[in-house]
Amino acid sequence: MTLDQILRQRLDERRRRNLYREVKTLDSVPGPLARVDGRELLAFSSNDYLGLATRPEVISAQQAGAELGAGATASHLVNGHLQIHQQLQHSLAEVTGREAALVFSSGYMANMGTLCALLGRADTMISDKLNHASLIDGARLCGANSLRFPHNDLEGLHRQLQRAAGRGGNILVAVDGVYSMDGDLAPLAEIAGLCREYGAWLMVDEAHGFGVMGSGQLPLAGSCAAAGLGQSQAPVVMGTLGKAAGNAGAFVAGSRALIDYLVQFARPYIYTTGMAPAVAAGCVAAIDLMRSEPQLARRLEGNIEYFRRRAAQQSLPLTDAPGAIQPLLIGCAETVMTVSAALERRGFMVGAIRPPTVPAGTARLRITLSAAHSHSQIDALLDALATVLRENHAVRL
Repeated sequence: MTLDQILRQRLDERRRRNLYREVKTLDSVPGPLARVDGRELLAFSSNDYLGLATRPEVISAQQAGAELGAGATASHLVNGHLQIHQQLQHSLAEVTGREAALVFSSGYMANMGTLCALLGRADTMISDKLNHASLIDGARLCGANSLRFPHNDLEGLHRQLQRAAGRGGNILVAVDGVYSMDGDLAPLAEIAGLCREYGAWLMVDEAHGFGVMGSGQLPLAGSCAAAGLGQSQAPVVMGTLGKAAGNAGAFVAGSRALIDYLVQFARPYIYTTGMAPAVAAGCVAAIDLMRSEPQLARRLEGNIEYFRRRAAQQSLPLTDAPGAIQPLLIGCAETVMTVSAALERRGFMVGAIRPPTVPAGTARLRITLSAAHSHSQIDALLDALATVLRENHAVRL
């Protein structure tokens, strides 16, 4: 068979199983209203948790940053590191309570680059089974012995730590702080305690925690700060800048030694053109707003509480997710697509998540909330959701 014949065959199989993905084309970033194919939709599918992607201050800063040059022109080490990158890294270190930070072009590259730099064949990586794809692929590529434990199962983690300790070498435990498809939190304090017992390093992916949760002293630092973990308990922290910061790129934060080491050995950092100056400038402005307007995070918290209370009043079957990601499990991939399409016809854009992104039989609507949503918009979604689910017999209400 030719290459195209094989590819068409595989694509047809994915369509047959209702797993084929299609890309929506938007006229502009939803804020939270979006125009799709000439229609205005209310978006509950964006990770722009604080509404910063459309803030004039961020957009103006990004426009001004472009005056420094359209691109960095080379890797950070060759010719691409500018003062604006340095300023961004300093801000990220301050916000996360770490000694230093290093920017990457994406969270995927940050995770893979960090894992491959820190681990080798003599080492062991232990992962939660529901980790993000970038951590899964990093585990595959780094060459270390890879072990997994059931989602948020501390006993399972304990068993794998015992196995790894008997093997020798360094041990790294990698988890999401907030899980991107389930919206639940890792029990980080307990995980850190087990890591301390076995001398393992803890790496936390803060993609969905950075900027929206933290502690009194570090309100934006993420789930590690919320769990009371400092740099010594969680020595490797990755965060993204395309979610709460409303922009693009990612970072790793930790000790000065960790960051210096990654500059020397993280291949996706060394061999990739540096972050565009405009993006770095936009991120700096977003972080400044996050710090100067704590009411944004409080407004998001209020919207989450309001959504969950109103959903309970309508008997909608939500999970126990405490944050901005609110999954509604449906199970069947075909049904979740039907429900998502029906919501779109009513003017709402809600993500339909199917395998292989989530395990078979757990297809879901992934409802994401923002500080930019109003209570009336949330009410409108919930009313439409209850009607559509009832009409399609998707869940028992």
